[in-house]
Amino acid sequence: MQHNEDTDKVKQMQQGIEYTARPDEAILTSEGNYTSFIYRDTHIRFRTSSKLERYTQIREWDHGYIVVMAKYSFNSDDEEEYIDLIPILENLYIDADEFLAPIKKVRISYDGY
Repeated sequence: MQHNEDTDKVKQMQQGIEYTARPDEAILTSEGNYTSFIYRDTHIRFRTSSKLERYTQIREWDHGYIVVMAKYSFNSDDEEEYIDLIPILENLYIDADEFLAPIKKVRISYDGY
């Protein structure tokens, strides 16, 4: 990837996989029974349905609240789902306001982040 000063991309390592994200961007992905929310050097994993195949679209990001389209094995159509990160962050003793403040965008990635 070429360096782009306009986006000031930041390279990071998570679980041995190098990925690139903008400083104001987080990544949502899933694998098996887990969803991952990745921002800078923080990788938050939480359980999800074993029927989830993948997330397909972020419809809304609102300071910790994500409206996302998801594909499940039992349905041929995508379904709208809701993820509220604030209680997850609080259970991990992470200051939700401080952690979420710089995040302006969330994107889905299944390509090595």
